[in-house]
Amino acid sequence: MRSSRRMWPGAAAALAVAAITLALGAPAASASRPAGAVARPATDAAVEEDARELVRAMSIREQAASVVMGHVPTTDPAALQAYMQSTGIGGFLLMGANIPGDEASLRAVTAALTVDPALPPLLAVDQEGGDVSRLPWDDFPSALTLKGAPPEAVEDAFAGRAALVRRAGIGVNFGIVADETDDPRSFIYRRVLGTTPDAAATSVAAAVRGESDVVASTLKHFPGHGVTEADSHATIPATSLPFDQWRQTAAVPFAAGIATDAPVLMFGHLAYTAVDPAPASLSPEWHRIAREDLGFTGVSVTDDLGMLQASGDPQYADPSVNAVAALAAGNDLVLTVVSSTPETAPRIVDAVVAAVETGTLPAARLEEAATRVAALRLHLAAQGQALLPCPECTPAG
Repeated sequence: MRSSRRMWPGAAAALAVAAITLALGAPAASASRPAGAVARPATDAAVEEDARELVRAMSIREQAASVVMGHVPTTDPAALQAYMQSTGIGGFLLMGANIPGDEASLRAVTAALTVDPALPPLLAVDQEGGDVSRLPWDDFPSALTLKGAPPEAVEDAFAGRAALVRRAGIGVNFGIVADETDDPRSFIYRRVLGTTPDAAATSVAAAVRGESDVVASTLKHFPGHGVTEADSHATIPATSLPFDQWRQTAAVPFAAGIATDAPVLMFGHLAYTAVDPAPASLSPEWHRIAREDLGFTGVSVTDDLGMLQASGDPQYADPSVNAVAALAAGNDLVLTVVSSTPETAPRIVDAVVAAVETGTLPAARLEEAATRVAALRLHLAAQGQALLPCPECTPAG
């Protein structure tokens, strides 16, 4: 079994953050250390053991809350802090409605979301650049111009992008599209980094290297959106592509990103009917393939469960039912954005607790998911001690 991703920041991370710091200004004073945080490099084994102990001490409800990534559309720090405190959820996805007009204001938002800096929530953002860009000040090249670019250019772009994301107080970037297609009619075409399996694999690996040790890179949308032209925001795209053909094509960039130690893998709402008629996000078989065939050991997250509702398929009309099914299939983190209200996450938590109590969801599966999520949160807490942005900056020189 492959070892877990090494998250402690290295020289590349320091250089990337330093470059952004120099561009934006030097720190006026040293930032104070978050209360309760432990400033020490930790081995993977130590962090994983800490995560296991932490989760074993949780109630079932606390475990259930920890595997939910929620969203509410506001930039009000007080409202966001109250949301995180009242729900106890383990993550939050920042969308456009959560992004103020400047970096300092965004840091106030992410600070409010971080109720406990020693165990920070997984704050995530879809910062691909180009068509999908939440940070308006990100001018680094994106897939729009990086198709066919040398890997060094891709690595540099994503190193800079990662530094911007981390400076904003965000630890997870849902930013690396590992899909591949050469079909301009495809919904995902403008966002892919390569138009052949090998070209996409080279660029995906370079993007992961660029983000490495700065943010937790996420590969999306497993097992691959490029085989269909359909948009999974409005339907559940389906393909009859045989597994062997998938392994030689769409799988290649994901395998490259996993081999480069991307710590997060997003499962798409995509039905590869030759493998499983269910969407991959709800498929135990696709989770088995990711872990056993491709060797993924990190955190698996669903694409937005609200997209399943938006498909109009009545069997996916209840987000709480979808969340329980997603966890049972093997996801470690369930994401809810579209149609999400402040009540959505608590309802999902209630449903997960009920599923464990009735045996629908094995308690061991919830504990496994919560432990993987906790380990990543602890990694980011330790990493943040070296990469914490300055709260105030003054122009250099």
